Amino acid sequence: MIRSIDRQATRWLRQAAILAGVALLLVSEPASAERIKDLASLQGVRNNQLVGYGLVVGLDGSGDQTTQTPFTSQSIINMLAQLGTTVTTAQSLQLKNVAAVMVTANLPPFARIGQQIDITVSSMGNAKSLRGGTLVMTPLKGADGQIYAQAQGNLLVGGAGAASGGSKLVVNHLLAGRVVGGATVEREVPTALGQGPFVHYELGITDFGTTQRVVEAINREIGPGTAQAVDGRVIRVFAPEEANSRVAFLGRVENLDVRPSKTVAKVIINPRTGSVVMNQTVTLDSCAVAHGNLSVIINTEQKVSQPNPLAAGQTVTTTQSEVDIKQGGGSLIQLKPGVNLAEVVKAINALGAGPQDLLSILQSMKAAGALRAELEII
Repeated sequence: MIRSIDRQATRWLRQAAILAGVALLLVSEPASAERIKDLASLQGVRNNQLVGYGLVVGLDGSGDQTTQTPFTSQSIINMLAQLGTTVTTAQSLQLKNVAAVMVTANLPPFARIGQQIDITVSSMGNAKSLRGGTLVMTPLKGADGQIYAQAQGNLLVGGAGAASGGSKLVVNHLLAGRVVGGATVEREVPTALGQGPFVHYELGITDFGTTQRVVEAINREIGPGTAQAVDGRVIRVFAPEEANSRVAFLGRVENLDVRPSKTVAKVIINPRTGSVVMNQTVTLDSCAVAHGNLSVIINTEQKVSQPNPLAAGQTVTTTQSEVDIKQGGGSLIQLKPGVNLAEVVKAINALGAGPQDLLSILQSMKAAGALRAELEII
């Protein structure tokens, strides 16, 4: 009886150990599968940028000052001439309700004639606001100089402003606005889905591990030999040549789940704003850091030297400056190694340094080999 109880207890312990190991594996490596469409894009399927120059009318006295922006006056004269109205000289135009603008848009892939796309309108003169304005018909051209869309519509400016008695208050930006569906496509851009029997997928970043996993997922789901890695970023896939079958095939491929390999440990530093961003693969080795604050204080005082009433001297103003340099406490702090992002953040916060000081500390830690990550300054 005792032996049977011992065997049953041993069996329970083994099962508990197996469950604990599985739970530890799930915690240490959580499933983070992503779709292929989130990792890669189809080669040749891309947007095309469009740009145009136009006029915004109907402003409430907040347009360009035509005396300082001669191109606005010239544009008005040209537009009126096309409409059958002749203006003798630009000096006679003193309009405050017109502004010269640049119009930009993205022509999506597979766009057809008559499709409407969104546009962005931005002031290029000295207008005070585009709020309430209307963009008159503006042709939008591509990089080849051809017209691909015509834009027109009422602007939506997400801001407000007021001025009175020398005081001015502006909320958000008033010199740029959007027109939803403000452009109509007039010319199509042919987009080919692959070359012959093949299509090519391009990963967002160069990663040999992720590329191999995408190839394995496609071959496992579709069939062996369907996908082949060209390099660390491009994958060649054998696809049906008939249009309907190819679209269905690509829709099936792009929804396959792939677990990407771990990203490269990277720390992004913006010295202009003092912001620091790091991903979850950043680790930290044990190190000691001392960072002291150096402050320089300059006091300037104006003093007047005035002679006696009976003296023949003159009153002289002198400047006296005092310079004081203070070195803050820079005690040596030992940082423990951190194997995950939370521990790294905790160790860095223990320094108590400001954002600008943290930039120098991270660079020094990278030079010392304690920061296991790439530093990228933007």
